[in-house]
Amino acid sequence: MFTPIHVAQTLLKIRQNNPLIHNITNMVVMQFTANILLSLGASPAMINAKEEVQEFVQKAKALVINLGTISAPQAQAILLAVKTASEHQIPWVMDPVGVGACTYRSQIAVELLNYHPTTIRGNASEIIALYHYYTKQVTHHTGHGVDSKDQPEHALDAAKKLALSCQTIVSISGQTDYITNGHQTIQVKNGHVMMTKVTGVGCSASAITAACLAIEPDALAASAHAMVLIGTAGDIAMKQAKGPGSLQIALLDTLYLLNEEQLLHYAKIQLAKEG
Repeated sequence: MFTPIHVAQTLLKIRQNNPLIHNITNMVVMQFTANILLSLGASPAMINAKEEVQEFVQKAKALVINLGTISAPQAQAILLAVKTASEHQIPWVMDPVGVGACTYRSQIAVELLNYHPTTIRGNASEIIALYHYYTKQVTHHTGHGVDSKDQPEHALDAAKKLALSCQTIVSISGQTDYITNGHQTIQVKNGHVMMTKVTGVGCSASAITAACLAIEPDALAASAHAMVLIGTAGDIAMKQAKGPGSLQIALLDTLYLLNEEQLLHYAKIQLAKEG
């Protein structure tokens, strides 16, 4: 389940099945996220109105919830969407963007945990802050906007505890990605530091996670495969990119052309040693 060939099989299934992925995401990354999903082989939909989300979630194969530019109307739509996903056993991903920086989004993120996200995907600081809010350990705001000031390994303990408490997968992005269900942890060492200079790459990782969950029933494997796909695409894209602008275009092209041979050559995924 945790080898490059398994990742290649997941990619093939996405392309064969073209799963519909419902995204309630932030306005900054909406177009880029849609293009990432199209390049991957999935079908994106950006439905935000509270009057529509319950109906549309039932049509989708997976749901993405991204708190990047959260507002009160969007929060209402999000709650309706995750309730519907939970009731109909549709996998969904929570991207807790900026949790820890402001009380409002942090409280919404904790409330969403009641609806059992299949995967929580965020950077190290977001995962640590989410765990602290969930366990009521917050005494002051520690977030730094949407950027991480913590290393992924420093969030691993919080991620494992959160995964066990909420019966979810927690995926931490960083120089090394850690994906855990609380019992097992997968390491992914793909990706380039330049990817942090392109708005929406992390959000796209959440969308790719949803696409993998749509066709791979093992949530730990699906979540790990997603990080390999976005990371490997970044590694290859940087061979032709000159900076953040050209990387954004190269990333789309690379995902569209990504194949089994490249994954077997570039993918760096393994079961982490515990203890």
